[in-house]
Amino acid sequence: MIQLRANLITLNRDCDARLIPSATPVTLRKGEAVMLTQALGGSYTVELHGNLVRIENKDADALGFEKEDMPIESDNDSGLVDVEQVWGVLATCYDPEIPVNITELGLVYRCEVTHPNPNENHIIIEMTLTAPGCSMGPVMISEIEAKLKKIRNVTSTDIELVFDPPWNQALMSEAAKLQLGML
Repeated sequence: MIQLRANLITLNRDCDARLIPSATPVTLRKGEAVMLTQALGGSYTVELHGNLVRIENKDADALGFEKEDMPIESDNDSGLVDVEQVWGVLATCYDPEIPVNITELGLVYRCEVTHPNPNENHIIIEMTLTAPGCSMGPVMISEIEAKLKKIRNVTSTDIELVFDPPWNQALMSEAAKLQLGML
């Protein structure tokens, strides 16, 4: 994992990215200088011309980094997915603007593994965003879904954005508040 710190990086190739918080797709060009502000969970947040931009793990090499290979979680002998495995994967997912994972931020309201049929593992996630109007929600859901599907024996996922109850800072863990200087 790359530590949070600002670094000036010159892109070594064109790459796709998304503006934060609008999620508008943009192409960053080879030779542009970006300031790395966050590199957590396999995605990167950079500043370019005063805008925050998110770069996915697949384009890590454009920044000069190796792609992070998120390991497949080991399964138990039964073939059933353990909910703790799911929580572990969720802890590798980060808000693109805040260097704290979504579980510590209190964004995950429900995490459940069901077994609709033998040898099937269906993951149900209900989560929220720090700001209801943030357009990065679908981008975050896509990343979460891709990571969850890397767990051995996951057959399906259902990730839903909910806004009731509304997120507030009281939902953050003490560790998250401490990390963000709120304690």
